[in-house]
Amino acid sequence: MEKPSHIAIIPIPGMGHLIPLIEFSKKLLAQHNLSATFIIPNEGPLSNSQYEFLDSLPDAINYTLLPPVNFDDLPQDTKIETRLCLLATRSATALHATISSMMADKKIVALFVDLLAADAFDVADKFGVPRYLFFAASAMCLSLCLYLPKLDQMVSCEYRDVPDPIQIPGCIPVHGRDLLGSLQDRNNEAYKRVLHIAKRYVMADGIVQPGMPPVYPVGPLIQSGSVESSKGVNESSCLKWLDGQPCGSVLYICFGSAGTLSSEQVTELAMGLELSEQRFIWVVRPPHDKGADGTYLNSQGHDGTFDFLPKTFLERTKNRGLVVPNWAPQARILSHSSTGGFLTHCGWNSILETIVHGVPVIVWPLYADQKMNAIMLTEGLQVGMRAKLNENGIVDRLEIARVVNGLLQGDEGKAIRIRTHKLKEAALSVLSKDGCSTKTLDQLASKLKNKI
Repeated sequence: MEKPSHIAIIPIPGMGHLIPLIEFSKKLLAQHNLSATFIIPNEGPLSNSQYEFLDSLPDAINYTLLPPVNFDDLPQDTKIETRLCLLATRSATALHATISSMMADKKIVALFVDLLAADAFDVADKFGVPRYLFFAASAMCLSLCLYLPKLDQMVSCEYRDVPDPIQIPGCIPVHGRDLLGSLQDRNNEAYKRVLHIAKRYVMADGIVQPGMPPVYPVGPLIQSGSVESSKGVNESSCLKWLDGQPCGSVLYICFGSAGTLSSEQVTELAMGLELSEQRFIWVVRPPHDKGADGTYLNSQGHDGTFDFLPKTFLERTKNRGLVVPNWAPQARILSHSSTGGFLTHCGWNSILETIVHGVPVIVWPLYADQKMNAIMLTEGLQVGMRAKLNENGIVDRLEIARVVNGLLQGDEGKAIRIRTHKLKEAALSVLSKDGCSTKTLDQLASKLKNKI
C-alpha cells in the first residue's frame, strides 16, 4: 500500500515566520489531506509561547527540533539576519539525518523552506525531493530579493546614497534608505548572507507567494483559532473592554512581538494619545534604553504598574484607554466592530491581518522590511497615514495626535477607510471557494501529490 503524501517544512523559529507556514500547512491538510512535519533549526530552547503554539497543531502536523546551532564563533555585534540565515546552513547534517529517518515511513513529496533558509535546498537535492521557497513577506520584497544580485552589480555605493529612488521590477520606486535593514551596510556579513540567500531563490521548483520559478500566491494567510495559554487574562480583558466602546472608535497600537521604543518615544506616544482624546488599546513593552551595565533603565513593575510611562498617564486616560502588557489577541481586536484603526510597525503578518479585517492604519516602521511595507501601504495602496519624525528622529506628541485624529475622524481617514474596505473585499474574494488563492493552492497540492 502506497504511503500517503507528506511534506517537510524548514522554518525559522520566530513567530512571524512560524505562523504563516503553519496556516499554510493547515490549509493543505484540511483541503487536500497533505500531512506535514516541521523540522526546526534553532540556537537553543524555544519560548513558552512558541511551544504552546506548536503543541496546539492538529495531529497530522507534527514538529521536531534539530540540535541547537552553536554561534560562539560569531562576533557579539553579529546582526540577527546573519544568525537566522546560518541556522539552516549549520543544521545541514542534522537536517539530512532527520529527513532520511522520515523517509522510512513517509512519502515526502516536497521540502518547503523559509525565505531565510534557502541553503536547505541542498538537502532536498540529495534526496531528489522538489524544493519550494515559502516567502511570507510582500511581493515587493520578493521582487527586491530576485532583483538584488543584479542591483548588487549595478550599484557601487551604499544603496542609501543612491540619489534617485530605486526601481524594483513591478513595484513603486523606493529610496535606498527604505530598503531592507539588512541591505543598509554592504560591508556587513548580514548583507553578504542575504545576497547569498537571494541568489539561491532561482533554484526553487516554485515559490509559494515573480521570478524564474513559478510563483504560487496562496495568501493572505493569517492566524486562525486561538491557543489556550497564560495570555487568556489579557484576551478576555481586551475583548470585554472593546465590547463597551462605540463602533469604529478605538485605535489599536502594537509594534509586533519584538518591537520596542526608546523611553523618550514611549513618553511622546503616551502624551500624543492623551492629546488626541481618542480611545485606544496600547500593547506596551518596556523601552529599549540600556544603562552602562547593560540592563534596562526602565521596566514593567511586577505589580502590574508601568513605571516608564508618564506619571499619572494611566489615571488620566483610564476612561478611554486600555494599556496591556506585552501581548494582546491581535486578530480578535482587529476583527472587533469597535476597532477603527491600527498603529502598526508594519510587520507582514500584521499587515495581512489588518487588510483581511478591513482596518486602516498609521504606519510606524522599525526594522527589516517594515519601511518598504509602510511605503506600499501609504503610497501604493493608499490605505494608511504616516507619522513623521522630527529633526531629532522622534515622532512627537503633536504629530501623534495629528495622525490619530486624522485617521479616526478626519477627511483623509474617511477616504482611507473606503479604500481599506475595498481591499478587504478583494482579500475575501481571493480566499473564497472559487477565489484565485484557493485555486492556486489546489494547483500546488495537485502538483505535490502527483509529482508533476
